[in-house]
Amino acid sequence: MLETDNSFTYRALGFCSSEQNTQFAPKSKTCSDVTVLGHFSSGSCHPNLLLFMKRFSLIFFMLVVVARAMAQDPIFSQFYAMPVQTNPAFTGSSFAPRVGVAYRNQWTGFNNAYRTFGAFYEQRVERLNSGLGFSFGGDDAGAGIYKTTLASALYSYRLQIVEGLYVKIGVEAGMHQTNLNWDKLTFPDQIDALNGVTINTAEIRPDVTTNTRFDISSGLLLVGEKFYLGGALKHLTTPDEGILLVNSNVTRGLPLAYTLQGGTELIVKKGNKRKPASFISPNLLFVSQGPYKQLNLGAYASIGNVFAGLWHRNTFRNADAMIFLVGFKEGIFKLGISYDATISALSSHAGGTYEVTFGLLFDKSDKLKRRKNKEDINNCMKMFQ
Repeated sequence: MLETDNSFTYRALGFCSSEQNTQFAPKSKTCSDVTVLGHFSSGSCHPNLLLFMKRFSLIFFMLVVVARAMAQDPIFSQFYAMPVQTNPAFTGSSFAPRVGVAYRNQWTGFNNAYRTFGAFYEQRVERLNSGLGFSFGGDDAGAGIYKTTLASALYSYRLQIVEGLYVKIGVEAGMHQTNLNWDKLTFPDQIDALNGVTINTAEIRPDVTTNTRFDISSGLLLVGEKFYLGGALKHLTTPDEGILLVNSNVTRGLPLAYTLQGGTELIVKKGNKRKPASFISPNLLFVSQGPYKQLNLGAYASIGNVFAGLWHRNTFRNADAMIFLVGFKEGIFKLGISYDATISALSSHAGGTYEVTFGLLFDKSDKLKRRKNKEDINNCMKMFQ
């Protein structure tokens, strides 16, 4: 963060002075009393160093953004393609075994500031009224400086309330790992006034740069013929993701994430054995984690084998982005491409966000086709298939 008192005070990795503004602290922690990266006086700097420091400040801004992201889960804009990421109760919601993968490159103007990937497998176990699955994902922040890896097992149980209405209870348990690449960090004592970064730092490498913790989440999903409504609590164990914590008064633990998702389905044209139904699905996704919130409002539309979508994302502090989606489905394959057009104050610097999802729905057997026809009649989950 750049101070305005004729000096530059650089802080990164989630630390800032307790007297200063805390807006750039990581979301799961308050600020510690440690200033990291040192101090420069601008009155005595060599001109070449000042030029380098201006460039360094842009790099540092990315580090600050990394620090802000350390304790916030990445959320895919195409949440329908990665439903178990927002709520484990979605496990087993498809009528056939399903595999999904997703890749997200956020804020392309910052040169790989955030890159996120995810993959999952799920299937229904009809005789047990259950769903089973596995989920794997990773988040690469700051071009590899800070990485998060998640791997978990998923289970859900389906309970029918009345004809055409049922509730699903889901649980997710697994591993949450964070890793800091110390070698990619640049400290002020490495900067030569004439030649840039040429000096070895005197900063001491931490003994541990990787942290692995157990994590568990749960969720509920209510599904009817014309609507679905669900909610989840993520990180019930509030796993400690800290690596460089030096103050025992610092709040530890990844904060709970609350998600709420819901929608309905409006049939435009009924399908048949040769052509899928055409429909529009208005929907919402709300996520709250620590002091940070976001709300996606929009609609998904499918006409034949082609689908599209439009959403508005708001963070409750400002309008954040417009999300545009196009895709197609052929046989067992489904491909979606979306673009988040940033409309906040970051738009002139951050650029947009690209996301690609790919799914496989193994529904070619006659038994599964009959189940699909029944599912199309009894609920409004076609957007997720």
